[in-house]
Amino acid sequence: MSESAGGTGGRGAGPDPGERPGVGARDGEAVSRFVERFAADMTEAGMQRMASRVFAALLADDDATMTSAELASGLRISPAAVSGAIGYLTQVGMVGREREPGSRRDRYRLHHEIWYTTFAGRDRVMTRWEQTLRDGARSLGEETPAGARLAETAEFFEFVQDEIVTMMERWKARQGSRR
Repeated sequence: MSESAGGTGGRGAGPDPGERPGVGARDGEAVSRFVERFAADMTEAGMQRMASRVFAALLADDDATMTSAELASGLRISPAAVSGAIGYLTQVGMVGREREPGSRRDRYRLHHEIWYTTFAGRDRVMTRWEQTLRDGARSLGEETPAGARLAETAEFFEFVQDEIVTMMERWKARQGSRR
């Protein structure tokens, strides 16, 4: 894997991925194995394969920011594959796009507090699903087997949302206590 995917700051030409000045040696092959393993875990959980690989490469990069060329080179994939993956990751709110000052090149960056932001975004999706399920239960009749199933599913999403809110508050408090 190239330096950028090896997590050395995503800056193109420079030291070998296993040699990070001032930080100590980083095994580029170990970083590559991590990227592929975490990408496989995310793919197994339902994320698109290329999006998983691009996300994992950004996650493993010290700056959490890379260009399309750095991602393509580091992951040994085509620019078109990077573009499709970035499109998906941007759509789901996991990656942002920023312009390099004085350049026409875009850099792709993981959002700050990526997991917190991702879970908070899922809360909005679950709210929409819950409402649709409740409407469906009323339309089908809550006394019917299908209507009862939809109502129970809506109750489950309401429960999960309440738990997520509590969990997120605990996370913020935990992070605040570490600073």
